[in-house]
Amino acid sequence: MANVLITGGTGMIGQALTEALLDKKYTVTIVTRKKPVNWADNRISYAEWDINNQMIDRDAIGKADHIIHLAGANVGEKRWTKKRKQEIVDSRVKTGQLLIKAMKETPNQIKSVVSASGIGWYGPDPVIPNPHPFKEDAPAHNDFLGQTCLQWEKCLEPITQMGKRLVRLRTGIVLSEKGGALDEFKKPLRFGLATILANGKQLVSWIAIEDLIQLYIKAIEDSKMSGPYNAVAPQVVTNKQLVLQFAKAVNGKFYIPFYVPGFVLKLVLGEMRIEVLKSATVSCNKILQAGFTFQFPNIETAPATSRHA
Repeated sequence: MANVLITGGTGMIGQALTEALLDKKYTVTIVTRKKPVNWADNRISYAEWDINNQMIDRDAIGKADHIIHLAGANVGEKRWTKKRKQEIVDSRVKTGQLLIKAMKETPNQIKSVVSASGIGWYGPDPVIPNPHPFKEDAPAHNDFLGQTCLQWEKCLEPITQMGKRLVRLRTGIVLSEKGGALDEFKKPLRFGLATILANGKQLVSWIAIEDLIQLYIKAIEDSKMSGPYNAVAPQVVTNKQLVLQFAKAVNGKFYIPFYVPGFVLKLVLGEMRIEVLKSATVSCNKILQAGFTFQFPNIETAPATSRHA
């Protein structure tokens, strides 16, 4: 059985990916800052790493056939203070540098490394609607997230120089029933409010977590895949469409649309408001051409927004 080493394996995506890999008879090694004392499934093993001291369990590297690199601080969890911005960058770049260091210093049989990235790579749509969705060959935008994604991806480039296959999945908003972006919409829905941000016309490129997990698996199994791919569904929706569809799934007909003014978002989110108000129309043509089939290509059928979550 092939072994997949996952960084960030305890997060929402990592947990779902681990389950899917086990179903396909892979064994999984989860890299964590502190190994659990006991765990029930012998198909899962744990390895420790220390990012600040650039140390990792070399045995885990030695037995891995593939690495899926998900580690990175949550971009939307806190306000973007100067300190928080550095944490966001370091959590991506330093972890990538540690993997490179370990792979260079440890004899290994790793065939591929599949790394998370984000559609924050791209800037805002030049016009709305954008007739020319962003493709993978577009340059990184010069804002904070664009330059973060650039550093994130660039730090992993030595992998290709080692003769390993490197795939980077630039991921849109991930829709899941178990957390993530939709959690913020759930909170006001307890009071019957569907909170639309500003005028709600900004366009959102998204992906159902079920499709994202299958995309990661395809990336390790398909030896023809290499380089960046946009991990987004074919359908782009407005913020208003997304919020109202989710409200319908959670509350049925019992909700009231509520528009959150831009100045309130500025007070609450600070610089981060730029990202939540940005339209980003991103193309998934490259991954379609690679033979990937979306199980949930539109918002109406995605599990997180099509039934009571």
